[in-house]
Amino acid sequence: MIDWNQIETVFFDMDGTLLDLHFDNYFWLEYLPKRYTELKSLSHDDAVKSLHAMYEAHHGSLNWYCLDFWSDALNVDIVELKKEVSNKIAYRPHVKEFLGAVKNMPVEMAILTNAHQGSISVKLEQTDLADFFDEIICSHDYGLAKEQSDFWQRLHKARPFDKEKTAFFDDNEAVLAAA
Repeated sequence: MIDWNQIETVFFDMDGTLLDLHFDNYFWLEYLPKRYTELKSLSHDDAVKSLHAMYEAHHGSLNWYCLDFWSDALNVDIVELKKEVSNKIAYRPHVKEFLGAVKNMPVEMAILTNAHQGSISVKLEQTDLADFFDEIICSHDYGLAKEQSDFWQRLHKARPFDKEKTAFFDDNEAVLAAA
């Protein structure tokens, strides 16, 4: 149990923690293969095989989260494709109520995400998420994914926080282990 009287800083992951993963799963597993098939005149099976091979090769790395990387590698505008289905972006249940309660506490609140700035922008356009936070921290600004322990050292050096007085919420066990 968290003793909120001892907490000064609260970091929240965005995707899967605050926002439902349905949008991201739908985009990467269904919509992108469909649109990639159309844009590149490939068979659906060939597009899916090609994309899944790339997903596996880059999983857990900063490239995995980098929309610039995927746009260049696939020669498609990933941000624009995300905007085409951005109506699927949604909060997880009870998140807004929880964020509202934490916002009323004397703590600093920050999103700490691996999401690329382009993805963050699309999600902020569809939600009022930014209203709850003092800061949005993108791992791309540190050149490492949150799964890498060096990320946490760089973050702490650039933005000091007391580890004993910080709460961190994330849905990724590899990230939690690295933190």
